[in-house]
Amino acid sequence: MSTGHGHEQDHGQDHGQGNGHGHGHGHAVSAAADKKLLGGALALIVGFMVAEVIVGLAAGSLALVTDAAHMLTDAIALALALLAIRLAARPPAGGFTYGFKRVEILSAQANGITLLLLAAYFVYEAVNRMIHPPEVKGALVLITGVVGIAVNLLATWLISKANRSSLNVEGAFQHILNDLFAFIATAIAGLVVLLTGFARADAIAALVVAVLMLKAGIGLVRDSGRIFLEAAPNAIDPQALGAELCAIEGVVEVHDLHVWEITSGEPAASAHIMVAEGLDCHQIRIQIEQVLAERHHLTHSTLQVDHATADDRSAHCSDSHGAVHRSITTAAQAPDPASPAH
Repeated sequence: MSTGHGHEQDHGQDHGQGNGHGHGHGHAVSAAADKKLLGGALALIVGFMVAEVIVGLAAGSLALVTDAAHMLTDAIALALALLAIRLAARPPAGGFTYGFKRVEILSAQANGITLLLLAAYFVYEAVNRMIHPPEVKGALVLITGVVGIAVNLLATWLISKANRSSLNVEGAFQHILNDLFAFIATAIAGLVVLLTGFARADAIAALVVAVLMLKAGIGLVRDSGRIFLEAAPNAIDPQALGAELCAIEGVVEVHDLHVWEITSGEPAASAHIMVAEGLDCHQIRIQIEQVLAERHHLTHSTLQVDHATADDRSAHCSDSHGAVHRSITTAAQAPDPASPAH
């Protein structure tokens, strides 16, 4: 029987040498570009936010103050994203064997939670203003809204050129994109107030912004939560993957199959593979790695490969997690009702 531990060691060395440099280099270039793009967007947002607070207070507009507060969260989101990119670029050290890559996911989750809290607050304020509408200066609201659209279009364009496969960057992008929609709603509200005197239009615009913030916040919290819970990426079905690996010639059984994301856009997998006696475990492992990389973009995989023998098959991983996948041929020829169900 080939020793699974030996195969796992070989794979770890091969993977580290074969993929470590290429992946690290690509990430470094992307991170440097992202920092410049996010930095430019941050400068735009902070500059306009200060002006909007002043105008919003002068105009008595909740929509403008709402937009300004949202822009403050945009600035915080961008600053967190920049910090996360810097920390994620640090090499693994000490007990942090993956480095600080999940700091980006912490940043994305913080952005999502912030959006949810702000949405709740602005719904409350907007309802109050619907009941007791204050005087709103429509002209100032309209002018500020139009300028805000231009500023946010530029900021959105900058961040859209960054690596949005990163949930961290996507979180910052969602903040800016929501602000763009918010300014469109604010400009419309300002025009309505200016032309008709309907002051409640300002509160209605704030409600529209709050709903958009709620939608984006739920998405960010859900996606970051999946990564923290080490759920499989949305594009990969572990059950289908296990069946696919069992269909490879020579593979008898697959168990302890785990698929997760180290950080957004960086999936990983591990599994215990049992192969038929007399076959080359090393070659089958290479074949499985090719399937994982080419069909599922799983270039970071750790596989333990052993020979399956009649006397010790049921003893392997008696406490394995998840389903046990067996090849159709093997299951038909040699059913093993005594093997533990997982």
